[in-house]
Formats: sequence, structure tokens, C-alpha cells
Amino acid sequence: MAIVKDSNLLLQNVQGTLGKQFTIYKRNGQIIIAVKRGKSKKKPTQKQLDVRWKMKVASAYAVAIIKDPEVKAYYQSLAGPGQNAYNMAVKDAFHSPVIQDIKVEATDTVVVTAKNEFRLATVRVRVQDESGKVIEEGKAVPEKNRVDWSYKVAQMPKKGRIRVFVEDLPGNVSERGLLLG
Repeated sequence: MAIVKDSNLLLQNVQGTLGKQFTIYKRNGQIIIAVKRGKSKKKPTQKQLDVRWKMKVASAYAVAIIKDPEVKAYYQSLAGPGQNAYNMAVKDAFHSPVIQDIKVEATDTVVVTAKNEFRLATVRVRVQDESGKVIEEGKAVPEKNRVDWSYKVAQMPKKGRIRVFVEDLPGNVSERGLLLG
């Protein structure tokens, strides 16, 4: 890869592939010349196919979501140099939120610590008894630190399970449980 440093009259308006050997493109105002890459002759692995599919879904999400001016402005505000709202939307759709911790405080409040590079849309808490029957379910409320979310349980069972579902803006859902008793 070569970066053209001086303003070059020959290359300033050229983009694309030359003679199936070089590709010329601009990034951040710089002209870059690189060897043209060809298709791989190896069969893709299952992991590569999974990543390609995930990228295709993330790209489709980004194309659709940046049509909304508010969401586009949100993603654009997070973009760094050489990035745009589309790049940030793809990145958000590609990564799922992470549930770091679930704990019960004061015997009736479930506190969920979750993070995502972008914003979380919802955190849902499901309380189940020992047999797995759902006793109660609802949305948690974000705390002031925007990392912890709390949900007040009407009647906490002595034994059972708490299931937490964290969803981000693109709809990626992460799930985690906590055994009671």
C-alpha cells in the first residue's frame, strides 16, 4: 500500500482499479494505491460464513436505520475521524450487549449491570419459581450511572431463577440467569 503525499495532478481525480493490478482510492483526503486483491481460492470456514452473514445483517440494519434523521444524528455524534453514521450503525448491530452482573439487593430489587458500546434499549427481568413458572416479568429502569438497571420484584420467591434479557438499539439480545436460594 502506498500513500501519495503530494498533490498529484495525475492521480487527484482517479479512483478504481487499473489493469487488474492496482486499486486507487481516497480515504480521509489522502490518495492510496494498493495491490488489487483477488478472491481467495480457499473454501470459507463456517466461522467465516457466520461472520459474513452477521455483517450482511448489520449492513442492512445500518442502511435502514440511518434514514431516520434522529438516529443518524446519534450515530454521527459517535463517529470519529474517517467514520460516519453508517459505520457506527454497522458496528452497533455487529456487537451484542454484555450483561456483567445480576444481583438482588434489599431482598426485593434486582440490579443488572450491563454495557454496550452504544446505548441499551431495554432491560427485561423475568422471575420464575422453582418449577420454572413465570411469577412476574417487567422492564428494569436505568439508574443515574446508565450502567445499572433496577427492577423491584413484588414477591421474590425463596427458590427459583431470575432471567435477564438486555436488548440494544439494533435488537441484539443477550440473556443471563441467576439462581435463587
